Amino acid sequence: MAEQITIARPYAEAVFKLAKEKDALSAWSDMLKVISQVTSFEQVQALVSNPGITADKLLKIILDICGSKLNDEGKNLVALLIENNRIEVLPQLSDLYEQLKAQQEGVLEANIVSAYAISEKQLEKLVSVLEKKFKCKIKAKVNIDPELIGGVKVVIGDEVIDSSVRGKLETMSVALKS
Repeated sequence: MAEQITIARPYAEAVFKLAKEKDALSAWSDMLKVISQVTSFEQVQALVSNPGITADKLLKIILDICGSKLNDEGKNLVALLIENNRIEVLPQLSDLYEQLKAQQEGVLEANIVSAYAISEKQLEKLVSVLEKKFKCKIKAKVNIDPELIGGVKVVIGDEVIDSSVRGKLETMSVALKS
């Protein structure tokens, strides 16, 4: 997965730069979501991995499915990714683009994983602390994972703040083994 993010990053940065120059951040966000959804279909993934399908045929199929939801630049991106055998990085490209867009808008997306349900008041307090730490607005998405045992794990971009019981136990285990 880290390799795909590494591959997707220059594409995301280039798309972001283009979108910023054309003042089309939202339009590109929508196009990338459409392309990611289309390429995540099981049937399309089967075509991508099928060596009997030519790049031109794959491009035509994907563009036909996307229809009028892509402009010429969006179509060029799909063609470029297919030509370079990079179409499978579209979900990561889209995620990285959204992170760049959020940073541009002064908003960071935080994925908060908790062992138990978090009340609105607890979430507001946690978001407030994160906003002070990162000095920008935080948009939080909460998931529940009972395997954490207790506490929370926060992922913002490439940074992970793990204050879960499970994380602390794993850290202790590593320390004891060395």
